[in-house]
Amino acid sequence: MATILDSLLPPSRPNIPTRPSTPFPSSPSSLSTRHTQTIKGLAIPRRNAMALILSSYIFSEVGSHDIAFAQSSVAFREYIDTFDGYSFKYPQNWIQVRGAGADIFFRDPFVLDENLSVELSSPSSSRYKSVEDLGPPQEAGKKVLKQYLTEFMSTRLGVRRESNILSTSSRVADDGKLYYQVEVNIKSYANTNELAVMPQDRVPRLEWNRRYFSVLGVENNRLYELRLQTPENVFVEEENDLRQVMDSFRVNKVVG
Repeated sequence: MATILDSLLPPSRPNIPTRPSTPFPSSPSSLSTRHTQTIKGLAIPRRNAMALILSSYIFSEVGSHDIAFAQSSVAFREYIDTFDGYSFKYPQNWIQVRGAGADIFFRDPFVLDENLSVELSSPSSSRYKSVEDLGPPQEAGKKVLKQYLTEFMSTRLGVRRESNILSTSSRVADDGKLYYQVEVNIKSYANTNELAVMPQDRVPRLEWNRRYFSVLGVENNRLYELRLQTPENVFVEEENDLRQVMDSFRVNKVVG
């Protein structure tokens, strides 16, 4: 059972793929049909809620002026799944997509390459005691990146992927549990004319350039993973908000 609560808080200071599978066995997507949702709205500053607003003009003695910009606010909602035991916050305007192959999946309705999902290992086949069962964060990062690249394998001619692990870290959240965070960049290139005979006619072009985040936690003998995907140019503008989404992920004990 899941729950969604609404409450409005004052704006706070900023802090912070479509993918079918997880690097670890996941539970059937049909479990999402058992969710009863609860959403908590929080007013948080967010760049992409609207364009920067011209807030004031201050004129000097010589006629020059300074322009002050103010960021708009956006609400976050909190998704709480009490059946599988996890929760996270997501931008209020994001929409849920069913049948995406994940336990839960949300995406931006305008930036279709920006989305988040949660995957969890099978309760019958996994016996995780701690996220440290994956090794140190650096080793977990290699496993996460390997899985991403496996998912993005292509049979098209002339397709090439470049990847880089940007950071790996661990933290103890306010629930006292240990979480790993992995951040990677993946670029996809494709030839403009993959069937051309001459190499000079096969010019590679950038198809997409994305930032991927994974937050890993263990509870109920299961491995949980929150995945967040965003284009690099969007990440530059929304980093604080996206990191708040990452930091909000919690795994919870399932009772009964």
